[in-house]
Amino acid sequence: MNQNLLRAVEERHVKSDLPDFGPGDTLRVQVKVVEGNRERVQAFEGTCTARSNAGLSQTFTVRRVAQGIGIERTFLLHSPRLERIEVRRQGKVRRAKLYYLRGRIGSKALRIKEKGS
Repeated sequence: MNQNLLRAVEERHVKSDLPDFGPGDTLRVQVKVVEGNRERVQAFEGTCTARSNAGLSQTFTVRRVAQGIGIERTFLLHSPRLERIEVRRQGKVRRAKLYYLRGRIGSKALRIKEKGS
């Protein structure tokens, strides 16, 4: 009975308009940021390095390099703060988690082949 109740509650919060993406894809994530009593939308663009699939608590990690410093941000996939996800390009990778990109510096960190090429 508890499982059925959990599923019923989770189904109300699951988003259905999400694009299909995975590790290696370049994403542009639009996030609502609350500053005091104002709310604005902030864009974060980078490479998806990991994705964990676990029902309502699905997460994905996006990494970008800004001014030579690597920035990683983890997002909840079904969060109400997540406004939109755009897939800029699809990458061709052989791993599910791209943590090896953390050790790469400069243009080597961005060198992921595009699907279809």
